[in-house]
Amino acid sequence: MYYDDLPLWGFIGKVEKGGKADPSEWKYYLYRHIIFDILYNNDRVIEINVHTDQSALVDLTEDKETNVDFLYSVKWKETPTPFEKRMEKYSSSSNLPHHLEVHWFSIINSCVTVLLLTGFLATILMRVLKNDFVKYAHDEEAADDQEESGWKYIHGDVFRFPKNKSLFSAALGTGTQLFALTTFIFLLALVGVFYPYNRGALFTALVVIYALTSGIAGYIATSFYCQLEGTNWVRNLLLTGCLFCGPLFLTFCFLNTVAIAYSATAALPFGTICVIVLIWTLVTFPLLVLGGIAGKNSKSEFQAPCRTTKYPREIPPLPWYRKTIPQMAMAGFLPFSAIYIELYYYYARSDMSGFMQTSFFFGYMACICYAFFLMLGMVGFRAALFFVRHIYKSIKCE
Repeated sequence: MYYDDLPLWGFIGKVEKGGKADPSEWKYYLYRHIIFDILYNNDRVIEINVHTDQSALVDLTEDKETNVDFLYSVKWKETPTPFEKRMEKYSSSSNLPHHLEVHWFSIINSCVTVLLLTGFLATILMRVLKNDFVKYAHDEEAADDQEESGWKYIHGDVFRFPKNKSLFSAALGTGTQLFALTTFIFLLALVGVFYPYNRGALFTALVVIYALTSGIAGYIATSFYCQLEGTNWVRNLLLTGCLFCGPLFLTFCFLNTVAIAYSATAALPFGTICVIVLIWTLVTFPLLVLGGIAGKNSKSEFQAPCRTTKYPREIPPLPWYRKTIPQMAMAGFLPFSAIYIELYYYYARSDMSGFMQTSFFFGYMACICYAFFLMLGMVGFRAALFFVRHIYKSIKCE
């Protein structure tokens, strides 16, 4: 039960076993008098507690219809606790088992693992690049007609535009929007907008901020699409608008149908769904179009430090460990090594049973993973593009 976003809980009855093992011989009682203790500061409710009158009991042992007159009492008490600190009592960590409260060791272990592996890879990469820069500078001074080797050998192909320009640009724009959305959500959490028992605040913020940041997706996707010499920018804009919303909407429809079939409170009412559709129609889509128009008129060009050859170079056969699937597994090892200990605490808090709970978990988890795929893919591409541009600017390419 909630009052003014404050949770309150208590017992509604009791069971007297009387030392008997057979449940049919137990006695069941219902409390009919509930007492509320409300603590206030000026005109703000700070804390609310509930307990029951142990003497006001109704015997429900017999399986028959019973009329019950419920009573409640309210006691008001003044407290010096300010309104800004009223949620400190309801911190989720205070209700957790001891082994789930603080797990700083695993957090420090994850951070140290990431720093060590990142530093190790960065050291190797810097040494290789330094040796290559020295080698290429020596080759340029020794003989200009000397055959190129290493990563300099592919300078005419490394900045070649991809085949699926529209899909790539849409993924880049959507990933940028989701990155901005995540940043704003973290900022709101830091200033204390979200707290454990403020139900629905996070989802409301996600819907509103996603709608307001849709212009970012339109601008980034269309401007980069035009940099790649794309022509059908309208199709690219529509693809950008549906790339994340489409799978999310289909997943939501399925899960909401499951919740309705189970008569669960997790099902969103029809009015709320209409409000979300109106927000997408009246806010998200117009801002997406405005961002796309601004991106189309930005007139920016793709900055490549090397000239791209007319015909692509033939790629020789690769060993098995350099193909897509093994490379994906090796690339995912570093982030997984940082979170695998935290997964214990995540699953320790979950309590799933039944088709509805399982479908909700895997459905929304798939949407979250898809969002991270787009968001972190954008970060990886931007970082890789910056790195490759930097190394090719540092050498002389014909």
